[in-house]
Amino acid sequence: MTPKEPSLTFGIEEEYHLVDIKTRELRQAPQALMDACENALGDQVSPEFFRSQIEIGTRVLTNFTDARTELGRLRKTIAETCLKFGVAPIAASTHPFAKKHNLQTTPKERYQILARDFGGVGRRLAICGMHVHAGIEDPEMRIDLMNQARYFLPHFLMLSTSSPMWEGDDTGLRSYRLAIFHGLPRTGLPQRFSSYDEFMRTVSVLINNGIIEDASKVWWDLRPSTRFPTLEMRITDVTPRMEDALAIAALYVCVLRMLYRRRTQNLSWRAYPAFLIEENRWRAQRYAVSDRLFDFGEGELVAFSNLVDELIELVAEDAEALGCTSEVAHTRKIAREGTSADRQIATLQARLEAGDTLIDAQKAVVDLLISETISGV
Repeated sequence: MTPKEPSLTFGIEEEYHLVDIKTRELRQAPQALMDACENALGDQVSPEFFRSQIEIGTRVLTNFTDARTELGRLRKTIAETCLKFGVAPIAASTHPFAKKHNLQTTPKERYQILARDFGGVGRRLAICGMHVHAGIEDPEMRIDLMNQARYFLPHFLMLSTSSPMWEGDDTGLRSYRLAIFHGLPRTGLPQRFSSYDEFMRTVSVLINNGIIEDASKVWWDLRPSTRFPTLEMRITDVTPRMEDALAIAALYVCVLRMLYRRRTQNLSWRAYPAFLIEENRWRAQRYAVSDRLFDFGEGELVAFSNLVDELIELVAEDAEALGCTSEVAHTRKIAREGTSADRQIATLQARLEAGDTLIDAQKAVVDLLISETISGV
């Protein structure tokens, strides 16, 4: 019996750093700023782990025309509200030169408990991400599509990287955020599950022993949401350019539709060992779009630009059905021109070559991130 077709409604969550417009340092958000944001956006905005972070979430969406309007409205409102307090948001996963010892945890019980549990690892969590929820109402289908979609997680990461610098250093990675986040428990690739019941039995071992309250503290790259009937993609860095965010979200939803469509034809994406997917995950984290990923079907490394072309073709029918052909096609531009991480490194190097001091060059990177975050919205 074919399961009920998933709605594939979707929502996008973005986390931003808050920076002082004058110093370009991270800025602890005063309560008045948070109050003003909440007055403007209600429950679509919330504090994050550190007081220098803020999170927004769209409403439930059914098409990408509305997604562009909604995400633009949220970004614009946050930017305009922050400006009144001499602050600007940056949609990048790390700040180029902030020091972790200057950060304060948000005074909410949830974050205080996490800070206690995480110890020294928690003091490094000045990182931001983008999460995309896709509506899959049937729990068994949610698990089935999670098992299959694991293969594509490195592709989504590769398109999103925006965290090449950490505490003033060029890390050599395009997504250093993932290296930091991987220091937490219950992160990384999800394992394969035979059913939703197996997933719940597995997580319940930790719940029943008081380790976690619920599955919301399972922070895999891809997970069944505990709040909504969705499959939540969490591997991606947050991207300063809104068009890039929409493209990645569209590609994710299209991949899920493609996998469901194949399932109705009694086809399933081949299951590859986590060992191999982890290798692609590392390559995405290290090199992003400038290098290659393994095509496991061919058994060889392939230029990412070629893989994107193949992926766009693979989901063409789904993109047309979902009305996001142009958004999905934009991933080809990201693959060709680079991600935020590439632009940050290029800006830093160009300013150093022009004679800037290191700190001035790093501030120029922050200015780039501010501009890209608030432009076009």
